Amino acid sequence: MFTDQQKIGAMLSAMGLFFGFLGVLLFLDRNLLALGNLLLVSGIVLILGLQKTTKFFAQKKKIKGTILFFFGIVVLLVTRWTFVGMVIEIFGFVNLFGDAFPIVISILRKLPIIGNILNHPIVNRLLQKADSGNELPF
Repeated sequence: MFTDQQKIGAMLSAMGLFFGFLGVLLFLDRNLLALGNLLLVSGIVLILGLQKTTKFFAQKKKIKGTILFFFGIVVLLVTRWTFVGMVIEIFGFVNLFGDAFPIVISILRKLPIIGNILNHPIVNRLLQKADSGNELPF
């Protein structure tokens, strides 16, 4: 199943997403956003392992997203330009994990409540471009 290290990594990643979301809700609170970023990255390292994480972030087609994502974190930590750092970071995040969005949307469409919302004709039309199909990869 999952090792203890992967379970801790999943918890750290979830806490990172929570603190990032909380930082956005509290009008881009710099400290919460920085804490969320550090927890998210450390959680990814614990889930995948250091070698796989390095290999993922160093892929040739994802290097632009990696640079932008970590540059956004640096801007957030070092300067007072919280909004600029978040925009850079979000752009890098989309470039890094954009390949997984169609899979996530396909999985979310099969959930009871969220699936009904995503299958609504208006929302479905908006997501049509992002979704590669209804087939799951496994």
